[in-house]
Amino acid sequence: MSLVRAAARTIDEILAAARERLLRLTPSQAFAAVGEGAVLVDIRPASQRAVDGEVPGSWIIERNHLEWRLDPASSARLPWVTGHDHRIIVLCQEGYTSSLAAAALLDLGLSRSTDVIGGYSAWVAAGLPTAPATAHAASVAAGAVHGA
Repeated sequence: MSLVRAAARTIDEILAAARERLLRLTPSQAFAAVGEGAVLVDIRPASQRAVDGEVPGSWIIERNHLEWRLDPASSARLPWVTGHDHRIIVLCQEGYTSSLAAAALLDLGLSRSTDVIGGYSAWVAAGLPTAPATAHAASVAAGAVHGA
């Protein structure tokens, strides 16, 4: 058996390990945390946001740019990312990819990072604020785009 195969894990194992490291939030808890200064980061692609909408006041940072935009040591970081003490709450469509992304932010030293249980779908089901992507109610990080 090769060394790579012996060390291989399933995505379910990787997801469980990521979630063990997070203090995940319900949509209502995430909404309250944003009201207290946390930053909600929507990592969904433009195509999903165009169909389903977005959360007003959130930051749109698509998944493939996330670590570069939020690493305080990165030359591609967002201007407001000045240290490791930001409370970042990651949002995806269903709450799976966001767990993996939040764990990656923990690896960068952003120790207050977490995600939303159930993602945007649960946010909508909870009756929390949303807007059409065409309303441009969220801040867009470089490299991300709004829906048409």
